[in-house]
Amino acid sequence: MSYNPTIHHRRSIRLKGYDYSQSGLYFVTICVQNHTCLFGEITDGTMFLNAAGQTVEECWLSIPQHYPDAVLHESVVMPNHVHGIIELTHNDVGAKNFSPPLQTMHNRSIGAKDFSPLPCGTSRTIGAIVRGFKIGVTKQFGNSVWQRNYWEHIIRNEQSYQYITNYIINNPMNWNKDKFYTG
Repeated sequence: MSYNPTIHHRRSIRLKGYDYSQSGLYFVTICVQNHTCLFGEITDGTMFLNAAGQTVEECWLSIPQHYPDAVLHESVVMPNHVHGIIELTHNDVGAKNFSPPLQTMHNRSIGAKDFSPLPCGTSRTIGAIVRGFKIGVTKQFGNSVWQRNYWEHIIRNEQSYQYITNYIINNPMNWNKDKFYTG
């Protein structure tokens, strides 16, 4: 089938005009294709990862090894999706985004320069990080398990950060109320 702009047009869900390479905190949700529960199960409010879920968690935790400007905050691998907060730390001085004193939680001082070289060809955007994570998981599994795209929310203040952190921590306990719950 050839390209038909009426049928094949994808509407972007990103904030128009926003620079997703800016320093700041981003809440991302990445879903499994068709919301199939591949990563384990939740029993009595606790997430029990299977081998696939453990692989996903390992890939998530390795993000800073591939993206030196990325600092991981709270995250959870759920049966059919992943939630996480990623902080982009480059360009710390004069950042326009919410850049709270959370940096001290990661032994970073305000205004400090990180001279770690970026891997060759690596974009410094939240989209590039999510794409790299999805590719890493796909390489481990041998085929893609992810739905196209991902959801993100720009965290703009401490109150929002605390709300989202609590949401992530409590997500397994609230699984049966989750919009991705497949019962």
